Amino acid sequence: MRFLADESCDFAVVRALRAAHHDVAAVVEVSPGAEDDAVLALAQSDSRLLLTEDKDFGLLAYGRETAGVLLIRYPSASRASLGDAVVTIVAELGDRLSGAFVVIEPGRARVSRPMGG
Repeated sequence: MRFLADESCDFAVVRALRAAHHDVAAVVEVSPGAEDDAVLALAQSDSRLLLTEDKDFGLLAYGRETAGVLLIRYPSASRASLGDAVVTIVAELGDRLSGAFVVIEPGRARVSRPMGG
């Protein structure tokens, strides 16, 4: 699976997904300081699901054609397991992630709505 990690995404998620053989580009490596609209455009043009911890992407992505958005909502007490948890959820949801808005929280993932207009 192909992902683009926003600068707000904990890099432990990037490392864990890469270790699980996913193709993960990180904004901090390819386009540091990019505005949110540019990040969404990059994810779409490269057919990558966006990994973010920035709630603003929910509003920005609504009604747009996207490969999907994974919003990570993990409190500090649960962050030690964050990378492994995301890898597990990605494996469990598989193709359901494509084009969806998914909120990942400790112990669960909610596939909220399809993206696109």
